[in-house]
Amino acid sequence: MNLIDAPSPNFDQRGRAVDMIVLHYTGMKTGREAIARLRDPAAKVSAHYCVDENGDVYRLVDENDRAWHAGVGSWKGDANINARSIGIEIVNPGHEFGYRDFPSEQIDTLVALVGEIRTRHNIAPALVLGHSDVAPRRKEDPGEKFPWKRLADAGLAIAPYNGDGSEGATVAYEDALRKLQAIGYDAPDGDHAAALLAFQRRHCPASLGQGFDVRTKAALMAIDAS
Repeated sequence: MNLIDAPSPNFDQRGRAVDMIVLHYTGMKTGREAIARLRDPAAKVSAHYCVDENGDVYRLVDENDRAWHAGVGSWKGDANINARSIGIEIVNPGHEFGYRDFPSEQIDTLVALVGEIRTRHNIAPALVLGHSDVAPRRKEDPGEKFPWKRLADAGLAIAPYNGDGSEGATVAYEDALRKLQAIGYDAPDGDHAAALLAFQRRHCPASLGQGFDVRTKAALMAIDAS
């Protein structure tokens, strides 16, 4: 792993132990622009690491400090995401500038980096999340093209659903919604649409935008929410 120190001034005291990793895409035209913004004091944003498309890793904020990457969000009712998480930006133009597949070299490096962080902080696979998971009303990164299976195959994250959805045919709408909430998503009754889209991007992108279809229900019920 080619680790490049590129300190950002945008951090403060963490105040609690790390137990989560949040993955982002940069959503800017180039990696150079993204790294410059993450180091710009006027921007007031940062991450602990940024993984370029060629596999270079920029270390921006010490893991012991709180980077400013997650913004307003929550998971299982906890809104202090920055304090508990390591933020990793992954260079990709995102949906606004030509969302594309993530290069294998980039993901190889990311898998190694996440593995090292997980070991240092004893982070559960269920708490390796996407930005859209913790902020579904505002964000859609790292998006439906992100290869979560690569992380899951390395034991680093929950695997996306890979069934035919048949087991979801008998799941009631109310039970599926309760499971979405139990997993951790901010999905209050009557205002769950954004959270459901975030779940689909992460776990069953083939059902993106299809509501509680049978595949989504099956994917929901397959996850251990404990």
